[in-house]
Amino acid sequence: MKTIDELLAEGVAGKRVFVRADLNVPLEGDTITDDGRIRAVQPTIKALAEAGARVVVASHLGRPKGAPDPAFSLAPAARRLGELLGAEVAFAADTVGESAKATVAALEDGGVAVIENLRFNPGETSKDDAEREAFAAQLAELADVYVGDGFGAVHRKHASVYDLPGKLPHAAGSLIATEVGVLKKLTDEVQRPYVVVLGGAKVSDKLGVIDNLLKKADRILIGGGMAYTFLAAKGHEVGISLLQADQKDTCLEYLAEAEKRGVEFVLPVDVLVSTEFPDLKTKAPATYETVAADAIPADKEGLDIGPKTRELYAAKLADAGTVFWNGPMGVFEHPDYANGTKAVAQALLDSPGFTVVGGGDSAAAVRTLGFDENAFGHISTGGGASLEYLEGKTLPGLAALED
Repeated sequence: MKTIDELLAEGVAGKRVFVRADLNVPLEGDTITDDGRIRAVQPTIKALAEAGARVVVASHLGRPKGAPDPAFSLAPAARRLGELLGAEVAFAADTVGESAKATVAALEDGGVAVIENLRFNPGETSKDDAEREAFAAQLAELADVYVGDGFGAVHRKHASVYDLPGKLPHAAGSLIATEVGVLKKLTDEVQRPYVVVLGGAKVSDKLGVIDNLLKKADRILIGGGMAYTFLAAKGHEVGISLLQADQKDTCLEYLAEAEKRGVEFVLPVDVLVSTEFPDLKTKAPATYETVAADAIPADKEGLDIGPKTRELYAAKLADAGTVFWNGPMGVFEHPDYANGTKAVAQALLDSPGFTVVGGGDSAAAVRTLGFDENAFGHISTGGGASLEYLEGKTLPGLAALED
């Protein structure tokens, strides 16, 4: 895989360099609530611009239906990128139309432009190879060189991620190089004990990664909504908690496999429960109680791990050589149910090992809860991509960047 350093050494002055970034940031109206992904790709864009390239930045945002939708415009991301670069960033109001062509044509050496949301064109996400190829060919007309640096999208077989690199000389940006290096530390160069912390809503989202990590990890700690399916599989009442009843047999298989392999598989011992889901807009104080994980009342829902579980998980992380964490422990967006996620984040900071926060809601939680991002070994920009890599899958966007 050619690196951006090699590309810069060859010279990019005057060349149109297409950077497939991941600017898929959360928005409230036109306000970006977490700019982590923009900041992550900024070094690659800055390096190219300073080397005299004419930088064309492209990304998706959200899930528009293959047509323009103002709610998913990249205009706020383009403005924020300009603020981070300290320079004007041009914005094209379409992807491959007249605005994009004119905007790119007007770029001078060192200039940067962002084109509109790639998913406004149905060819970007099409499952029809010919339709996707056609859109990639149109994108290729805007550039001389391709740089892949949208790690959060490399697990997608999309036109700008998979098809376009084959039409242009290509290289991996600094973010992708960093992310791949980190993932190798989680698969090929592991320091032990290797502890994996998995949370989030659905156990089905993590089946593949659990299956693969049972062969690699020393301990797996489970929290969040997915924990209740494991508890139910063991025969415990989980009330009105999140539950995927069709996955209970699979959970039992994983528990048995963990025991056979000598992998510690740790479930919550106590949880915070309530009869109602908290108000995430007003953050009004919630009414809840702490109960044993095997004694959840039938009319209540588990919303966070309890204090004994927080202590247990911190102890299980204290001697870790490597930690991978993906998924919050509870409804961290509400202060009454954020303590489990806080405890795990703090335990990672206290751990002597190499700590990786696996993108998505975990990364958002770290920032929302006020932790110093730089204190962790690495915070990934791609939760889905990280999980698929750890499942052992080939990621289309990485395969496309191979020479």
